[in-house]
Amino acid sequence: MASKYTLPHINIESRRERADFKSTNERFPGSPPPRDRQKHGALLRGQLLSAVSDFEQERPRDERVTSEPGVYLEIELRPNSNPDSLEKKRSHLKPASAKLDASENRIVGLFVPEEAKDVLESILTDYQTGELTEKGQNPPNKPFVEPIEAIRKARLETFWTDDLEALPQNPSDTIWWEVWCVKSAEEELDALAEKLDARCAPAEQRLIFPEHVVIPVLTTRATIELMLFARFSITELRRATDTPVFFIDDLNPDEQIEWTDELADRIEWPGTDVPAVCLLDTGVNRAHSLIEPALSPDDLYSVRPEWGVDDTGPRPGHGTQMAGIALHGDLVHRLKTADPIQLTHRLESVKILPPPGMEKPEERFYGPITKSAVSIAEIGRPNRRRVFCMAVTNEDISGTQPSTWSAALDQEVAGVTVGDERAPRRLIVVSAGNAPNPIMFDEIQHADTYPIEDPAQAWNVVTVGGYTDKIHIEEPELADHAPLAEAGDLSPFTRTSTQWTLGRNRPFKPDIVMEAGNRAVDASRTTVVDTTSLSVATSGPDVDRKPLVPFRATSAATAEAARLASRLMAANPDYWPETIRALMIHGAEWTERMRFALDPLGKTDAANLLRHFGYGVPTLERAVASAENHLALVAQSEIQPYSASSGFEECHYYDLPWPRQALEALGDEEVKLKITLSYFIDPNPGALASLDPYRYQSFGLRFDLRRRLESLDTFKKRVNADEREDPRRKPATQTDTDNWRFPDAASSGSLHCNEWTGPAAWLLARNVLCVKPVGGWWKNRADKQTRQQKTRYALVVSVKTSRTDVTLHTDINAVVSGTVPISQDVEVGF
Repeated sequence: MASKYTLPHINIESRRERADFKSTNERFPGSPPPRDRQKHGALLRGQLLSAVSDFEQERPRDERVTSEPGVYLEIELRPNSNPDSLEKKRSHLKPASAKLDASENRIVGLFVPEEAKDVLESILTDYQTGELTEKGQNPPNKPFVEPIEAIRKARLETFWTDDLEALPQNPSDTIWWEVWCVKSAEEELDALAEKLDARCAPAEQRLIFPEHVVIPVLTTRATIELMLFARFSITELRRATDTPVFFIDDLNPDEQIEWTDELADRIEWPGTDVPAVCLLDTGVNRAHSLIEPALSPDDLYSVRPEWGVDDTGPRPGHGTQMAGIALHGDLVHRLKTADPIQLTHRLESVKILPPPGMEKPEERFYGPITKSAVSIAEIGRPNRRRVFCMAVTNEDISGTQPSTWSAALDQEVAGVTVGDERAPRRLIVVSAGNAPNPIMFDEIQHADTYPIEDPAQAWNVVTVGGYTDKIHIEEPELADHAPLAEAGDLSPFTRTSTQWTLGRNRPFKPDIVMEAGNRAVDASRTTVVDTTSLSVATSGPDVDRKPLVPFRATSAATAEAARLASRLMAANPDYWPETIRALMIHGAEWTERMRFALDPLGKTDAANLLRHFGYGVPTLERAVASAENHLALVAQSEIQPYSASSGFEECHYYDLPWPRQALEALGDEEVKLKITLSYFIDPNPGALASLDPYRYQSFGLRFDLRRRLESLDTFKKRVNADEREDPRRKPATQTDTDNWRFPDAASSGSLHCNEWTGPAAWLLARNVLCVKPVGGWWKNRADKQTRQQKTRYALVVSVKTSRTDVTLHTDINAVVSGTVPISQDVEVGF
């Protein structure tokens, strides 16, 4: 399926206004609002007419199959709506698959038999024009119609309830499909599959539930579409199996080499002028066919020449395993297709761990060693854009306090040098560290027991924890085992920062979570094991005997995050490292399992859950581009936080380009506004730095948004004392925290992200955002020249609506093209 994220992010730097600054020191609604039945009824009737026509014109056809008369529709329902409200047994209206989209709307597949088309039209017409009920003055068919947000023609994707990335894109792609069949239609489906030369698994491989039979079917995407829309027998589709077992456990060495060579032949390998993932690890075996074309011998380094550059160390093979994920991601997804692949980034390797038999450096040397590794790579290729990736942590050393190693990382990211000149800013992706993995189940402890390890507490790095979607165990010998973690939850291998409870200065870590694999527990819940099927597949260091190996834990997650960052760099060559970090975090979303934990909690507890899940799971499509109904505004800017006299210097106001007509048309429709502010601080570690953030950070920034019932003048006076006649007198204003997901406490660290939810029309009065400085050691403890430094930040603001019939991106782009002065006020009170 083509992504809806195909539009460029919108640059709003032209809508920035500088101002002198003085510090001021300072759940979702229950019942949905009623519909306008005339407008809503007319909208749905028009959508129904178009959807029926579109489906009938585009329905797949084959001379071997006579399709059952009727159409398949995709119905989008409001959050918390019951899909069963669409069922009309007398009219044979039959809802099938149901799933949540990113806005928690229900997406339902609905079969409408030929004789029920007029019935459905009549239901909508009566709702729009029929007499209101005496009791409650409700329109006819309100329970059926009002939950419906939109009606569209159904597609194969409507019935696909698995990960969209796992859905084959080409009509000829062949996989084992997990077909959920109506129980009474099993024989009919078998007969249809035989006509179309599709192979159904035998009875002993099928699962029988009260209403469905789950049948594995081996066929192409084109054939499964014919089967889906020929009869109302298939209610849901998933990928039957997609784990590394086949490639790793079931293939002999020669067969593995054949598969990897075939994949290598399909890859369009990158040139030398592309971004790179620079691995700080045990070295890499570049002889691997999936690595060699993207890793030049000139890009293999070592911090100590006597260590060599080959993949040896305390965990030999680890660097080569990291390389496969950093370059390709989980190899299962690449091996199972026949599609050509274009790589837009390459690899570098700096060995920072000694080979066996050589003395390991003491802990205090790892800050200098990391700095040396960064310098070596940059001297080798000074003009290359790169992401540094490090999955090496100080084992069992908590990152509760800043350390020399974490401070060294903060310095490298910020480009701090010994002299006056500042080095380029950098992006470093770091593992949160791995939890112990005992064999005995009763020895396993909650992730909260294991704090994130040093140096992942560094403020400026992207700290990566682990979650998992791996829940299918395929090894026959583990048939009685179950996955230890549920899909969408934390991986058993990860760590959290929930123990960082003292003080308010500690950043929320991890920043994001990526796939880290799962573990299997036996039926008696006595023993726990690692298994191939609950891992990702990557490149093995023994290229002649085992070129494919399982990989797991936060190392795998960190390599995947570095891959995401490098691809973002390739797509956006003008974006700063601060901006790439902002987009990675801004493009992350919590899984349904994570939201289940987050949503019921109060704001303080919800902020603490950031220390479990970070800001969620990022994807490239959300981070790299915008859509009409989910768009991002981006600004990169320099700011001078402080003046020569140890006061504050400036703040920035942004006139947000909200399109009045479009937002008024949406009215009470719920939208999500998300704001991310990313910058890099110069660290000042020391005894007080662990207690007072202003002693550790060189400066800090915060954002503030104009409130709904607040005039522009009052907003400026509230956030900036320099706008007041008497700086000591605060303007009278209402509080405005109910619709924000996190409280002010979520502003720790050098990255700040929050999400507001409310009616679309309210955004018209929330049209100005202020980026303002807060305290840091530059202000009070630095010399005059340092105090007057300018620094950089990246700002990302996104708006998201579940409506698919909007053109918000187009409308906002038009506003930006015809920029109006920021001083223009708007009417408040929506």
